[in-house]
Amino acid sequence: MPAPNSPENSAAPEYSVVSYGRDLSDAYLAAVQRAVGVAGGRILELENAPGDGYAVTKLLVEYDGGIETLRMAVTAAALGADAQGAASAVVPSSLLELGRKLLVMDVDSTLIKQEVIELLAAHAGREAEVAAVTEAAMRGELDFAQSLHQRVRALAGLPESVISEVGARIELSDGAEALVKEFLAAGHAVAVVSGGFSQVLDPLAERLQLTCAKANLLGIADGVLTGTVEGAVVDRAVKAESLRTWAAALGIEQRHTIAVGDGANDLDMLAAAALGVAFNAKPAVQAAADAVLNLPNLDVVQHFVKL
Repeated sequence: MPAPNSPENSAAPEYSVVSYGRDLSDAYLAAVQRAVGVAGGRILELENAPGDGYAVTKLLVEYDGGIETLRMAVTAAALGADAQGAASAVVPSSLLELGRKLLVMDVDSTLIKQEVIELLAAHAGREAEVAAVTEAAMRGELDFAQSLHQRVRALAGLPESVISEVGARIELSDGAEALVKEFLAAGHAVAVVSGGFSQVLDPLAERLQLTCAKANLLGIADGVLTGTVEGAVVDRAVKAESLRTWAAALGIEQRHTIAVGDGANDLDMLAAAALGVAFNAKPAVQAAADAVLNLPNLDVVQHFVKL
């Protein structure tokens, strides 16, 4: 079978319109298909994919009006239909091509369910204070580097042993392990970049056999946390640069990358990828992302690429 977007198929680009939700009603799916047709697209294939607690329907669409126009048409259809929690994403043709892809994810509240710094702060009895600063930073109301330093100062004096205690409490997001395994088994690369801490992330990255991982380094002296971060902070610019650097080092074109995150610190990374996915994200992140995933199931992301 010719590869998508090959000359044998058509001169027009091909996109994947992926609909997903706990339930996908016939009315919702019909509205999406109708929107594709009204916009001038031609549906080439329809595929239903089972998920663990969710449903997925994928349309392979030939369309020469541009991806943003197609996205607007599909979004309008979703808003006008009785979606009942369902959503649709338009995936660029580059992610349907054969070849190695790079998936880059945020960690806190994305790969894992918790915010690690809040777990650490609980040991210092300052969880509420730190959580409030975290929320403001994720909404983009505070500079991330300044907010991180402010939160880390609250950890000063904690014994180094709290790091392993917190690591033992971490829970992966639903479907996270399955997503990583599917990508790696298909020969793709999976990386994580975090505004959290290497001492917590590194064991997790090793366990999941991630291709690359990057996070901040907590200052430790004489067996206690110093309340400082060593080196440059992993902020939104560093996250985007990490995606570009890893892709180049792995020989993967940037148009073959996908990024997933939930906070303002992820915005540049989502913009740098061929497809930026907002996972149970803050409103500003959802508004800026290419795809919005408001399900607890992170493994829905596997349906956005050709594995």
